[in-house]
Amino acid sequence: MRFRVFIQIALLFGGAVSFAQEPVKPAADVESLFRDKAPKLNELKQVAYHIEKDLLQCNHWDEADKWLTERYIQHNPLVQSGRAGVIAFFGSRPKSAACEKLNAPVVAVLADGDLVTVVTVANRKDSKGTEYTTTWFDMWRIAGGKADEHWDPATRP
Repeated sequence: MRFRVFIQIALLFGGAVSFAQEPVKPAADVESLFRDKAPKLNELKQVAYHIEKDLLQCNHWDEADKWLTERYIQHNPLVQSGRAGVIAFFGSRPKSAACEKLNAPVVAVLADGDLVTVVTVANRKDSKGTEYTTTWFDMWRIAGGKADEHWDPATRP
């Protein structure tokens, strides 16, 4: 009898837990997240800003040498290392017509040492097609004013 009650309670709360989520929302002023009073941290955040806006959003991959080192180490399993590998992966996308400000749904930007991490809203669907939000991150190691290494949570399909 106790076991049956335990199972019923577990099923009751287990179902509640699977739907217990507050939606992830971007910051109200995304642009301000990429500025810092500390000059070194501001420099790191500005490199990440230009990667996010100029390269990933606006697809100005012809300017990748401004923001990525030639050897750019890539830890995403879908993209080859090296600036040329990243350009090959993203470079065929058409340039954006408007590129005045960053439109990405950024939640936070963190900088420490030579690393900068950008956390964004990720919209997903579960196996039943129900939409939900979670987070995505990109982290770069900056060397000489350019990204030299990159991490994100990407997995192979």
